[in-house]
Amino acid sequence: MGSSYDKTLKLVTNLDRAGIEARIADIRAAAEAAGLAELAQMFAGAAGAPRAQLEASVRAALKWLAGRSDHKALAAQLELVEINLPNLK
Repeated sequence: MGSSYDKTLKLVTNLDRAGIEARIADIRAAAEAAGLAELAQMFAGAAGAPRAQLEASVRAALKWLAGRSDHKALAAQLELVEINLPNLK
């Protein structure tokens, strides 16, 4: 994965609610495709959820992914979402 992986994840810090929810939907779909049903379930009902609920889901997912080096891309996407959570109103 190396350097091409680094290039694909641009640090975006200005995502609004729609952007955050779109990333979460992508993460959920990728988790389902990878057979990670438990991870995907953490984001059920994320659309329109309060900020505190999304924060809890993202933190739980990052904790769940800790030590699973084969899913670094998902963890990186979750970290990007986490950085943007303060943008939720």
